[in-house]
Amino acid sequence: MRFAERMKNLGTETAFEVLAKAKALEAKGKEVIHLEIGEPDFDTPKNIKEAAIKALNEGYTHYTPSAGLMEAREAVAKYVSQTRGIEVNPEEVVITPGGKPVMFFAILALIDPGDEIIYPNPAYPIYESVVNFVGGKPVPIHLKEENDFRLDTDELKAAVTPRTKMVIINSPHNPTGGILTKEDLEAIADLAQVHNLWILSDEMYSRIIYSGNHLSIASLPGMKERTILLDGFSKTYAMTGWRLGYGVMEESLAVQIARLMTNCNSCTAAFTQVAGIEGLIGPQDEVERMVAEFRKRRDVVVEGLNSIPRISCRLPQGAFYAFPNITAIGWDCKKLADSLLKEAGVAVLPGTSFGTYGDGYIRLSYANSVDNIKKGLERIKNFISEI
Repeated sequence: MRFAERMKNLGTETAFEVLAKAKALEAKGKEVIHLEIGEPDFDTPKNIKEAAIKALNEGYTHYTPSAGLMEAREAVAKYVSQTRGIEVNPEEVVITPGGKPVMFFAILALIDPGDEIIYPNPAYPIYESVVNFVGGKPVPIHLKEENDFRLDTDELKAAVTPRTKMVIINSPHNPTGGILTKEDLEAIADLAQVHNLWILSDEMYSRIIYSGNHLSIASLPGMKERTILLDGFSKTYAMTGWRLGYGVMEESLAVQIARLMTNCNSCTAAFTQVAGIEGLIGPQDEVERMVAEFRKRRDVVVEGLNSIPRISCRLPQGAFYAFPNITAIGWDCKKLADSLLKEAGVAVLPGTSFGTYGDGYIRLSYANSVDNIKKGLERIKNFISEI
């Protein structure tokens, strides 16, 4: 069968492939410690589930406007206004089935073939995948361990050309847990305004920060109009399977994103939108408890990794990922990840799943229990000691 040429440019997300391999091994009786998938192991808070059930019983089972229920857009607008310190109106909000449609549709709506998009590397692989798919040119900026995996703003300035249309940033960052400082964001904002660039700001982990408060580039003077703010419910409220996210952007762009929603998804499921409203306006105790647990797990995993000879790991500042350096082992990171799964029963991701500059690292998700994390670390330690 012959497929369209554009399909050659479409990448994937390795986490789901490794998860499938791990599940296949489990089906054969092998015990696997799952440190590969970026999914909170907590249940969705009870008040959110009850809101969804109530919505179903009240008839929220039909189409909604493509941009989302007005009450959901209003709730998001109010929440973003409060958390980012900017004035957002509902017409600037589009509710989507997860966060991916925001990045996909924004790039589709703004990028012509040949346009350049600067993005961090290593990073969430879908950025590069979508840019390639629409015919844009992805321009990676190497996130270096010695810089705490922050984007080097001098390298960013040097990468801008007349063809640059957009810069993608992600803070807190997947896969490293790094966070951009206020000074970093100000430098990026200055560059965006001088060169008339769009900023796609992926803030999906905005509530999972271990010290200080989240700062959005949209909050800086002159940046709200040129920022596409991407956030959602998957990580904050343990709602990965609900598929509920949103984008906040300039109103005329929101209209275009809604048109793409019409052509692709029609709309986001009505009852999940109602559940999302409850998530935003309801009690936040479960979120705070979850973040506190992630902090505890982070400390366990980093201490454990640094106790293993030939492995070193920086302390993540946000999200729930550790990105240890494994270069001293002398193995290719994919070979190591494959071997850890098959031989040690520990599922992790090779750093190259997040781009070429991820070589020499592996990613561990500590969205698992402390007991399982300790068991996984012990298996990794034993495996490494034998090679």
